[in-house]
Amino acid sequence: MSPLIDMAEFINARRAQGPATILAIGTATPANCIYQADYPDFYFRVTKSEHMVDLKAKMKRMCDKSTIKTRYVHITEEFLKENPNVSEHMATSLDTRQDLLVVAVPELGKEAAIKAIKEWGQPKSNITHMIFSTSSGFDMPGADYQLTKLLGLDPSVKRYISYQQGCYAGVAALRLAKDLAENNKGARVLVVCCDISEIYFRGPSNTDLDTLLGQVLFGDGAGAFIVGSDPDITTERPLFQIMSANQTIVPESEGILVGRVKESGIVYHIDKKLPDLIAKNLENSLTDAFSPLGITDWNSIFWIMHPGGPSILDKVQIKLGLKEEKLKATRKMLADYGNMMGASVFFIVNEMRNKSVANGDATTGEGLDWGVLFGIGPGVTVETIVLHSLPITLPNAPA
Repeated sequence: MSPLIDMAEFINARRAQGPATILAIGTATPANCIYQADYPDFYFRVTKSEHMVDLKAKMKRMCDKSTIKTRYVHITEEFLKENPNVSEHMATSLDTRQDLLVVAVPELGKEAAIKAIKEWGQPKSNITHMIFSTSSGFDMPGADYQLTKLLGLDPSVKRYISYQQGCYAGVAALRLAKDLAENNKGARVLVVCCDISEIYFRGPSNTDLDTLLGQVLFGDGAGAFIVGSDPDITTERPLFQIMSANQTIVPESEGILVGRVKESGIVYHIDKKLPDLIAKNLENSLTDAFSPLGITDWNSIFWIMHPGGPSILDKVQIKLGLKEEKLKATRKMLADYGNMMGASVFFIVNEMRNKSVANGDATTGEGLDWGVLFGIGPGVTVETIVLHSLPITLPNAPA
């Protein structure tokens, strides 16, 4: 007869002692850069819609107000010429889109993952779990399987993939990574989020201004984190501790921000009420997240917020009384890359870390100890993560 086992001791021995930590960051974009000022001319030309003069003028005004300067996209004019159904407003084209995305999404995700692994500096064999998130395409086996092959990871890596979470996908994936890292001693989780806007691309329509807004805002990108608890500070350089993670549905938000997979790709609706609704409700999430820390001054923390668009950022800044610099990193990434859906927050975290290093700040959070990471997407769903910044350690320097 086997001896009795202390179950609490058995379980606790398999859990990490400290909080999950972001150990490395990688980002990637397609090579094809488009300038926002030139985009209306390109868009109406490739969709053969130059006769829609008034709509083109409207798009130019939208581009001017977007604060976006450049975006990176996988789709090319050559692809659109070869596949004219993608450029039509609601033509059957899902097969064409899928054929491109099932290859392009894991490939772009691989570029971001390689950068994160290189920065981490540890063997790929130390990766125990992988989370892949995308709202661009779907397949079986999925992009998580393909990325395992592309990176040459151990086939026993524990994989998880999430589809169609939209703009909060990257933060939701980080929330899951926190749970995996803290409940599996020694775990190192590769988190990858990749979104390619080809799934949304279509020609204009006078009766569908949602399409026009999406063409103005969305760009393509991929981000990757390495997440793990109890870092080995002799070989790893921890950047941020993930102290808490919560998700909530905004009251009275049904139908405000939705997407539907149809034969013409993903069709979305973005209600004009969205900026006011987010600004009205965001403080509730902040209060719930930071009350245990005794923090009520939202200017005393650093901010990493999904860049849904300038109107959302403006409304939130005014409603919460934020100083201009609080959303500086978010606004810069919106200007340089547009809204990259779930991948956007990876770029903002990286921007904040890099600027903190460049400015000689004491910590990775612009010298501040505590910060918030917000993901906002369909539902309307809000993901809130409390981050604790850590002392800056440079590459090749003692941790």
